Amino acid sequence: MHYLTPDLCDAYPEHVQVLEPMFSNFGGRDSFGGEIVTVKCHEDNSQVRAQVDIDGKGKVLVVDGGGSLRCALLGDMLAQKAVHNGWEGILIYGCIRDVDVIAQLDIGVQALATHPMKTDKRGVGDHNIPVKFAGVTLRPGSYLYADNNGVIISPVPLSMPQ
Repeated sequence: MHYLTPDLCDAYPEHVQVLEPMFSNFGGRDSFGGEIVTVKCHEDNSQVRAQVDIDGKGKVLVVDGGGSLRCALLGDMLAQKAVHNGWEGILIYGCIRDVDVIAQLDIGVQALATHPMKTDKRGVGDHNIPVKFAGVTLRPGSYLYADNNGVIISPVPLSMPQ
């Protein structure tokens, strides 16, 4: 499904919140959307790995990396696992790496920036808890839609207007 966030904002102004504009699009899909699953971690992508290993059909993984610009929370191997397991997209409040490969994958990926360094693997982090960044609270079970115009969230699923 192709989403246009301006059209969704126009059609459902009472349902949407817009994240502050800070994310860049790195994935092979220009737009993506789905039910939010969250991970909160800081410079350790162990929980990201655990989530992309499970079925993500119809879902978007939202990773609150605390805005760290010191290492990458997603690389090509985890992105490929996410594609294999049907994830619609990944939004990372932090960095990614292997961007040339990720740009070729059939998944939406937005992040703050790129960084070549991988994370430590300490097994720490939380999943499926509310996370707050970019001026909004993102809750598991809500919905996220993203394209080159921006990122929006809604407590209910939205469909593209005719």
